[in-house]
Amino acid sequence: MRRTFMAVILATAVLAGCGGDDEEEPPGSTPAPTAEAPGAAGGGGGGGEQVKVSSPEDGSLKFDQSELSAKAGKVTFTFDNPSQVPHAFEVEGNGVEEETDVITQSKASVTVDLKPGTYEYYCPVGQHRQAGMEGTLTVK
Repeated sequence: MRRTFMAVILATAVLAGCGGDDEEEPPGSTPAPTAEAPGAAGGGGGGGEQVKVSSPEDGSLKFDQSELSAKAGKVTFTFDNPSQVPHAFEVEGNGVEEETDVITQSKASVTVDLKPGTYEYYCPVGQHRQAGMEGTLTVK
């Protein structure tokens, strides 16, 4: 009897420790990122410039835009991948390296604080960058 009682106490303590905090999403729910709500990488949103970038619907290893431009400051890049091939968008240069989540048939965004200069953007998935899925971003 005493062993059963101790097992119940121990199980209750373990289960109580497994509770989530108020900031977690319920199991099975993932909010869809939007142009107004930046993705996990890059941090906060609000204000700043919006730049749209996309990949082809046929899943080709390229972006629809080989060059992008933006004004210095906070820039939100909204990446649209209409294909079933997993892709992501990453911007790198001048001390910046931020990326979206890897997505298929959806959109993701990332907000980055950019200084004037030249940056590279590319798909960090597998060998996509080496296959030509990259471009140049000019910030003025």
